[in-house]
Amino acid sequence: MNNHRNRILYQGFWWRTGRYCVIARPWDAVRFWSAAIFRRFGFSTIEIYAQATPVSNRPLFHGSKNVSLRRGSVSVSLNKLYYRGRNLWISAVSERTTSSKVGEGRFHQFIRPFYRRLLTWRGKIRFSEEALHLVLAGCVGVIGGGTNLVFLSLSDWLSTFIWSFPDGSDNGFSRAWLVIMVTAGGGLAAGLVLHLGLRYVRQQGSSNFLEAVFLGDGRLPFRTALVKGFSSLISIASGAPVGREGSITQLTATFASKWGQLFHWPPYRLRLLVACGAASGMAAAYNAPIAGAVFAAQIVLGNFAMNLFAPLVFASVIAAMVSRSFFGLSPLYDVPSLEFANDQLFWFLLLGVLCGAAAAFFQKALRWSESAFGKLKLPIYMRLALGGLLVGLLAIGFPGVIGNGYQATSEVLQGSTDSQHLLGLTFLRLVVTVCAVGAGTLGGVFTPTLFLGAGIGGLYFFSIEALFEMPSLTIGAFVLVGMSGLLAGTTHAPLLAMIMILELTLNYSLMPPLMLTCAIATLVARGFHRPNVYSEGLELKGLAVSWETERIGSASRRRIGDLMLAPIPPLRDIDSFDKISERFIKSTYHFLPVVDADKRLVGIVALQDLKGHLTMGDHLTSVIAMDVMRPPPEVLTPNQHLDEALTILLSSEARNVSVVNNLSDMRLIGVVVRSEALGLLSEAIASKLPMSSGKWSRYPIVRVRDAGWSCGVAIDLRATAGCSV
Repeated sequence: MNNHRNRILYQGFWWRTGRYCVIARPWDAVRFWSAAIFRRFGFSTIEIYAQATPVSNRPLFHGSKNVSLRRGSVSVSLNKLYYRGRNLWISAVSERTTSSKVGEGRFHQFIRPFYRRLLTWRGKIRFSEEALHLVLAGCVGVIGGGTNLVFLSLSDWLSTFIWSFPDGSDNGFSRAWLVIMVTAGGGLAAGLVLHLGLRYVRQQGSSNFLEAVFLGDGRLPFRTALVKGFSSLISIASGAPVGREGSITQLTATFASKWGQLFHWPPYRLRLLVACGAASGMAAAYNAPIAGAVFAAQIVLGNFAMNLFAPLVFASVIAAMVSRSFFGLSPLYDVPSLEFANDQLFWFLLLGVLCGAAAAFFQKALRWSESAFGKLKLPIYMRLALGGLLVGLLAIGFPGVIGNGYQATSEVLQGSTDSQHLLGLTFLRLVVTVCAVGAGTLGGVFTPTLFLGAGIGGLYFFSIEALFEMPSLTIGAFVLVGMSGLLAGTTHAPLLAMIMILELTLNYSLMPPLMLTCAIATLVARGFHRPNVYSEGLELKGLAVSWETERIGSASRRRIGDLMLAPIPPLRDIDSFDKISERFIKSTYHFLPVVDADKRLVGIVALQDLKGHLTMGDHLTSVIAMDVMRPPPEVLTPNQHLDEALTILLSSEARNVSVVNNLSDMRLIGVVVRSEALGLLSEAIASKLPMSSGKWSRYPIVRVRDAGWSCGVAIDLRATAGCSV
């Protein structure tokens, strides 16, 4: 006599690797240790119930498959039945007993209910993707703190070695020549590292982490980053007027991206790891965890949604803690005690206007310098040597132009610099920074911007003091507010500038003038020069990277890049008909993308289009992908908001909509699952406006259902206005 019982036996996450699904956590292995355990309990087959689970943990579809239990572990192929690329929530929900005589032992009958109850409790403990991202962010934070430690240690050692002059060089003439030799020789060495290193590693793609996140799939070239990091290390140690935070942030983001690439994680997770790397690098470099998280959220991701912002905060905090364990809590700048009176607020209005205009001029000067050095037609090592020579010559009269300017900024804050010296030092620092960056020196512009802001604030204070004779004013307050104002004007991120200065000073009394100056400086700078200092390089390439919009709630709206998966392996435009047919036979796709030698999307091949060529006989061998492909369909870009892509999603025939880096380059970087994107849109619209009768009833509801998939979504076009996804 046969008995049939339905019980939950196992639940847990599987991760997709190739054609098979494998367990994601070690303790899930209890499900697969031995099929003999289940056979002893009287089960011969298990019906597998699967749900594709996106970031929102909303089941997209489900299906089932009977699996025979044999000796050894059970391996289930879900290649033709289930979703590709995301995590799968797997449940063994139906066990079928074959005979009441199987497993008649008293021990087995006694232990069976307890074992099943244990597995049922185990199934209630779910490790969500948000929790996984927090764990990964913590690991990236450790990487950021370690990168900061190694880079600073190497920089200090190399700087000590380079600037250790021999005995007998104390006279002014000899020392001046040695300074010139060090700065020019350092530029030459850094340029040779770039020239030879990049020739050795060859072209690996763009190493700009902003491009990798905002317009790419989160992949950063590892060897290129190492070469550029070593070149930056030499430049900083030899006195180049750039900041070390740029290299630390770039290296941390690259290490995080490489880690994700080794585990073959999807693009949306790689992009998050790169952003966490940028946040942890900035937090470790400045010992400012809040500013690091805001920097990554506002500058890199352009999104403050909590599922993205929480990992950034976690990575920043861990990186700052690791850095503090080695370097302590001492601030980068020697900030005196400051007091702010309400009657002084008017003077900071004018300072905001001045900082905004200076920020726009600074960015235009950087662009002009890059253009001027590019016209020289010199190799990179000669340009860097020329920039280093200029720094050395100017350092003869003003030694403060050498280095990142931490000591000079502290002296200005303490009021130990007179107005004439501060004017000359600020002007020359502007000249050497513009020339060094224009020549191609690698490093951050964050720290030079802070010094220039300090100089502007100090000069503004001396001007007010000379014209109006107000003894109640203190130079420290104007210097710090000037630093934040110029930083806000160059980055167009007033919140970042305010928080950075607040973390550097730990003085909340300056918050009113900081807020006022940063807001005014940002508006004035945008009026004179629209792009910020980070996006300007990409806009010069013709890549639109602006995430600023006047729409309310846009800071938390999802983008296409947040859902993007790895691209479907494309066909080459010269692939033969046999290879095309083999790809369709071995996959479940009805559409395959076609790319050229530069990985640019040039079209798609549809399975149904192959039928017309099957009667060609021997001439079939001459058919290639270019002969059977269709023109490329409408595609998405990573920076598009999800609701802006609704038209393309609805009109697409394919289950997976292609994502390219930008509409001019058309380089294939990923796909978005159409059903998942439409499902998220449906959820967002439903949460904004109720589906009720009334004035909305005249608008249609469009239902979309993918053939061959157990999923369907309804998009209510009545509520598209005002929804945020």
